[in-house]
Amino acid sequence: MSMSMSETQRQTFLADLHVGIISIPRQTRGPLTVPIWYDYTPGGVVWMITGEKSIKGKLLANASRISLCAQSETVPYQYVSVEGTFSTRPATAAENLHMAIRYLGDKQGRAYARGAGEEGSLIVSLTPATWYSVDYSLAQH
Repeated sequence: MSMSMSETQRQTFLADLHVGIISIPRQTRGPLTVPIWYDYTPGGVVWMITGEKSIKGKLLANASRISLCAQSETVPYQYVSVEGTFSTRPATAAENLHMAIRYLGDKQGRAYARGAGEEGSLIVSLTPATWYSVDYSLAQH
């Protein structure tokens, strides 16, 4: 029995609120794999924000593909992982605010966004090409 999610299930799961784990290749070491806030609308691209001068931002300048994984940490365990090509561009204040409110709620999100500013922030838009998913609740059927 397959525990892979259907296309609709995996897109819905990825659109839910999770802290993602981004993986960016490095030439002389293993990939950088760190937590990141992201947003996704089913059928679209996954977008994230990072600093242009951060380690992520510097590595993205030399990468052609990246991966993102989102998971549940409760039983039944579930995850969705996507990989593909990406693009970057400067982030706007509205995008920074949206992401902060998504993860921190309205009051804390607005405070965070005021302090974070938008200078040097990049939008990273990942186009999912390959999907992996598991939903252990499917094993119960």
